[in-house]
Amino acid sequence: MEIVTARLTLRSARPDDLEGMHAVLSDPRATRWWSTPPHDSLDQTAAWLDSMIANGPDHPDFVIERHGVVIGKAGFWRLPDVGYILHPDHWGQGLASEAVGAAIDHVFATRDVDDLTADVDPDNAASIRLLERLGFLKTGFAERTWNVGGAWKNSFYYGLSRADWSARLQT
Repeated sequence: MEIVTARLTLRSARPDDLEGMHAVLSDPRATRWWSTPPHDSLDQTAAWLDSMIANGPDHPDFVIERHGVVIGKAGFWRLPDVGYILHPDHWGQGLASEAVGAAIDHVFATRDVDDLTADVDPDNAASIRLLERLGFLKTGFAERTWNVGGAWKNSFYYGLSRADWSARLQT
């Protein structure tokens, strides 16, 4: 599976993505809001990548490439939950929004799902802005939802309906 946007290629994960994804998942800036601490070893990233590959080529969770270099991932590790991570060298350019928007388009075009969800740390202002730009609406809050490296994190929950996504595209 491959999706091409104006600046990116989203595609199914492959074993040769190990170095690129490790560069992302081992960077403490990138993983500050991730569900795990930075990866300590290539073996840890290999296990993560293997699980992504094991979902199969039709699973809507994608590695993001820019100019042939892996810079992150975006998609649905488990429908309807969207997730994304981008190497900090590529922040602030609208690339995450471009990638997540393409993944949403793909899911609504190919899956029988009417509502998507997102779970974001309330302190992650950039991710909240991204979700809201894409039309997600806040649906809830919960305390102590993720224990990441011994620290409890809270969650804002967001939702996006197929109808709202379609209406957004028509305006």
